[in-house]
Amino acid sequence: MSESFVRAAVFADEEQLAVLDRRTWSTLHAVTPRPRPPYDRFFDNRHRPEDMLVAEIAGQLAGYVRLVPPTALPCNAHVRQIQGLAVDTWARGRGVARTLLDAACAQAMDEGARRVTLRVLGHNTPARRLYESAGFRVEGVLPEEFLLEGEYVDDVMMGKALPGSRT
Repeated sequence: MSESFVRAAVFADEEQLAVLDRRTWSTLHAVTPRPRPPYDRFFDNRHRPEDMLVAEIAGQLAGYVRLVPPTALPCNAHVRQIQGLAVDTWARGRGVARTLLDAACAQAMDEGARRVTLRVLGHNTPARRLYESAGFRVEGVLPEEFLLEGEYVDDVMMGKALPGSRT
């Protein structure tokens, strides 16, 4: 396994992240249409560099995770939600996704969060296995929530209590 280095994203990462995002697009995890030119910007008012952690291997961008508060409500401020995780095809099988997940949970704890949540498509077995191995548990399922390429797919909610919380 190659050692990956995780850091905060910066605006200069935008083009590499956009290319990675397009290259890794799949109905296994995406409910939005396949990106087509002209491409939207990767960073916008909802997807900011400060919400992203990126992993590098030997100086090459290998993946990212987006970690944000799920809402702007003060009563929900103790939760962070993973709203995107991607690992480039060349970097898969090297522990990058797990490293990003661990870094996201550490950052959430540093921000005072007690829980981390995420949503994953029911048919994305590799991602579900990864999340379960990292301590996430299924907390709810919306059956047949999405119709993707003619197949109905469940939307699975998963969550993890962070160390020190009572949940």
